[in-house]
Amino acid sequence: MFGKCLITFLVSMVPIVELRGAIPIGLGMGLPLATTYALCIVGNMLPVPFIFFFARKVLLWGCDKPVIGNFFTYCVKKGEKGGKALQEKAGRGLFLALLIFVGIPLPGTGAWTGTLAASFLDMDFKSSVIAVMGGVLMAGIIMALASMGLFGALGTIFRVTA
Repeated sequence: MFGKCLITFLVSMVPIVELRGAIPIGLGMGLPLATTYALCIVGNMLPVPFIFFFARKVLLWGCDKPVIGNFFTYCVKKGEKGGKALQEKAGRGLFLALLIFVGIPLPGTGAWTGTLAASFLDMDFKSSVIAVMGGVLMAGIIMALASMGLFGALGTIFRVTA
């Protein structure tokens, strides 16, 4: 069981995949829902302070470097674009917009992108973390419900045909 927990935890820390991929993986490996949810929330939130304080600086530093420059430039543009889009849509409701942005479980809308966008928008750390945490909790609930529905349907299909 430890190995399954570790895999689920580590997958939830990976950019783009995050808990959106880790919850179905954990449930698919047979971990209990509460364990999977908790591991994914902690794993997805663990990188947030590092992203907020260091990612922008590292990305800007690496934009003009050989080999990594193109990727770093892509990440900077994605962060700036996400931040501008949030700010345009939200106006003064930036906190709520960030929470919803992170909470909608689509590729590119997770804690990594949301935190990077918040740092590019110069949001304060506390508000950023609270909004991202709320979004991660919301995305986790959506993904857990979707995963349970999918696995329940697959279980029913295979029970009927077996």
